[in-house]
Amino acid sequence: MNKYIAKYKGIHPGIILGREFDKRSLRQRPFALSIDEHPQTLNAITKGRRDISIPLALKIEEKLGMAEGTLAILQTYYDIHKQKQDLETTSPNMNILRKSLFWDTDIDKIQWKEQSSAVIRRVFERGNDSEKNEITRFYGRRKVASIMNSRQRKPYSISSK
Repeated sequence: MNKYIAKYKGIHPGIILGREFDKRSLRQRPFALSIDEHPQTLNAITKGRRDISIPLALKIEEKLGMAEGTLAILQTYYDIHKQKQDLETTSPNMNILRKSLFWDTDIDKIQWKEQSSAVIRRVFERGNDSEKNEITRFYGRRKVASIMNSRQRKPYSISSK
């Protein structure tokens, strides 16, 4: 396997492309225009918000003198990495969470991603430390902190800011 690919396997190719621009002291806008691409598209790719298509990857590789297929292969490895993460984290470890926390619902029908706010609030209101740690591991510190710091108003109440 190419050393370049092995080194960056699992990282979004746009992040690597952004580093390459920095290394070569290239500006995104003129580069994008030189390959007949919208600057916004290239910017979204380098920020990791958009995937890179094979035709665009080929144009960029040719212009930068990179080996053909490098960015496309990196995109594929990134997609594989993302898919593996999604498969691993479809639900928290149910050996740690007590079913009694969710006494009012069928625990097998909880949509862990879509109902994250309700799950986090429930566990942090009624759960023990190991359950809180599991929910923090599953959702991430940032998301838990964001949900726990947001105040929910009661229906028909007036905010006292």
